[in-house]
Amino acid sequence: MLLKNKVALVTGASRGIGAAIAKMYAKEGAIVIVNYLHNTQHAQTIVQSIISQGGQAVAMQCDIRDQQEVHNMLQNILDNFGTIHIVVNNALSQYQFDPKNRKLLGDLQWFDYQAQIDGSLKAVLNVVDFVLPKLKQNNESSIINITSNLIQSPAIPYHDYIVGKSAVLGLTRTMASELGAFGIRVNAIAPGLTVPTDSSQLTHRDVREKLIDQTPTGRLTTPEDVAGTAVYLATALSSNVTGQCLFVDGGLTMT
Repeated sequence: MLLKNKVALVTGASRGIGAAIAKMYAKEGAIVIVNYLHNTQHAQTIVQSIISQGGQAVAMQCDIRDQQEVHNMLQNILDNFGTIHIVVNNALSQYQFDPKNRKLLGDLQWFDYQAQIDGSLKAVLNVVDFVLPKLKQNNESSIINITSNLIQSPAIPYHDYIVGKSAVLGLTRTMASELGAFGIRVNAIAPGLTVPTDSSQLTHRDVREKLIDQTPTGRLTTPEDVAGTAVYLATALSSNVTGQCLFVDGGLTMT
């Protein structure tokens, strides 16, 4: 097992990409904290699925945009498990990828951008601010931030969403530069359109087919594709990889 007895926090893990990461981490032996915002039933379903497969997991509710709630959750993790080795910042503010009904540049107000910045950049900072001293105590720790391939090639200009995710990539690189000396690796994953997820439900069939036609692998990304990359970045397999952004979109983005 690649992550045996590692304590991993996955935010926004009650469904979609986060749920897939939580399950795959548990399969590799990690003790997984399944963070969620509202849907207790979904989170508990993920936990029970992990436990039924012989894994270890617990669900913890927290709005990661709220600094005090984040501190309370992380203190709970430390009280129960003693440490934390892996943080996956996956949760995001609610967003629907609907290219035909998106807000145009002139329709957006600052609060639209603020909502995405709070759900992306602020959320990452809230988590890292509290957990950093504990991560520094470990010989090896990993922070993984989920961004989007749209930050490299905004084929559909979801302005507010892309601004928030671009800020996360900038922070990923500055954190990697500073924290490498403490054995903390910081990387990002930039998925393409990922199905099935709640966010992608409104992405119309013609848009999906166009993306598939343009993608070298001839298919869209799945949550499991992203989860596999998250396992790689959390383990010793990537022990000298930091400050990187791995695009998981079938070759649609090549850097």
